[in-house]
Amino acid sequence: MAERVQKILSQWGIASRRQAEQMIIAGRVKVNSIVIPLGEKANPELDRIEVDGLPLQPENRPKSIYLLLNKPMGVISTCSEPSRRSKVLDILSSELRNGKGIHPVGRLDADSTGALLLTNDGRVTYCLTHPKHCLPKTYQVWVEGHPQELTLKLWRQGIILSGKKTLPARVKVLEESNNSQTLLEVVISEGRNRQIRRVAEKLGHPVVKLHRTAIGQIQLQVPGESALPSGHYRPLKDFEINFLYDQINKSSQSS
Repeated sequence: MAERVQKILSQWGIASRRQAEQMIIAGRVKVNSIVIPLGEKANPELDRIEVDGLPLQPENRPKSIYLLLNKPMGVISTCSEPSRRSKVLDILSSELRNGKGIHPVGRLDADSTGALLLTNDGRVTYCLTHPKHCLPKTYQVWVEGHPQELTLKLWRQGIILSGKKTLPARVKVLEESNNSQTLLEVVISEGRNRQIRRVAEKLGHPVVKLHRTAIGQIQLQVPGESALPSGHYRPLKDFEINFLYDQINKSSQSS
């Protein structure tokens, strides 16, 4: 079956969908010895697809891998930044780092910690990072001061950032400390750049610490089990993988 080449590359773990598109635009991808334009279709069973001169071999298609990482502070969630800073892929075993096409699904700021999905399944990456797909993510957020109920109501309703109102959020107080800080649970369904930090700053309660605890139904602490320690990762459980497939199916039905 013929499919768009960028989709094939992402499904085979060569790159994420967006990365594959950039590779095609850069002229690094050929089909049957011809450099292709973005949007070209091919059948990997019939056509010869090459990336940087190396052909895709159907028998070498990697097995799909799904991991949950508890990202530590200071680690960057990008694969390509030319930096000596530690990257999330550096945490993985050498077996997983090399030749599997694993990449982070979305980003988590270097100064934030917590749940981050890693996979070589481009369908998952494309679905969960597409702006139209609103997957709730849960955070524990320590902020300066003790926000009043009116402030929390504004956050829940949405405020204007860069000329556009944020989607409604779920915000509740978990704990108020004696050192003029408050622990909030915040659930948002969009992923604008540093959104929680920007909203908190605008409302007068800057973030002290931000920790993501869950991505949809995928949690750092599965009920009845110990929490995943910082800097550790685990394979997703069957019900969590099924949850991801459900998101893909919902996304394809709505597109």
